[in-house]
Amino acid sequence: MAELVLQKMDSKYGICRVAVAPLRAEGSDKSEIVSQLLFGEHVEILQKEERWWLVQNGFDGYQGWVDFKQLAAISENDFAKMHDCKLLVPLNFDNVLKAADGSLHHLSAGSNLPFYKDGFCFAGDEKFEVAFEPYNSEKANFENDVIATAKFFQNVPYLWGGRNVFGIDCSGFTQTVFKLMNIKLRRDASQQAEQGELVGFLAECKAGDVAFFDNAEGKITHVGIMLNSNEIIHSSGKVRIDPIDDQGIFNKELGRYTHKLRIIKRFVE
Repeated sequence: MAELVLQKMDSKYGICRVAVAPLRAEGSDKSEIVSQLLFGEHVEILQKEERWWLVQNGFDGYQGWVDFKQLAAISENDFAKMHDCKLLVPLNFDNVLKAADGSLHHLSAGSNLPFYKDGFCFAGDEKFEVAFEPYNSEKANFENDVIATAKFFQNVPYLWGGRNVFGIDCSGFTQTVFKLMNIKLRRDASQQAEQGELVGFLAECKAGDVAFFDNAEGKITHVGIMLNSNEIIHSSGKVRIDPIDDQGIFNKELGRYTHKLRIIKRFVE
């Protein structure tokens, strides 16, 4: 089976054919997970070394090594079309795809439904029956929906490199929420901090503004979504809601500030 997949993967482009595929720092199962591909995300293949291929995520430009068996081949034309994929997996925990052999794939919210038509989606040559109603991100109303979307992930455990409902990191959380709002954020907190428009003061915050936090060296290392000018939802240990003031995030369980506020950005006026 692996040889068959490999023969089909002469293409320079691929698409994730499993629910979640780890992106690793190096081509090894023991290597650090730096991010994840979700089902239906499209990649450019940059380098091939036996079973490990270096890819770049077409959604956010992030690079990492993936086991090639977790990809299906797509054409350059299909790769380009996937840049505008708006039909996503909705905010539910029972999102199931059925493969041609009858096996099931349980998908995380915010995953793509590539080339969806008449109740089916496609990953390369593979056809999947979609057993739920797709979510159209173009119809999202940011002002009305962003808080409920963010709270859907509440209590999901923190996972370095995670982007799914069973483990998510701080920037993966903000990226996924904003993807469901039809807004593209980059992958890392420091990259996201370069996007959006600056909010001058914490008191001016609106729901959906994004706050960034730095370390002792001044590097942006954390990010979260403002619920109002006094509360933030963010992934730290788990996705949680904490009070925030001009000093930063205060963790009531620890009785101290845990993250020092640097800047606040707005993505929707």
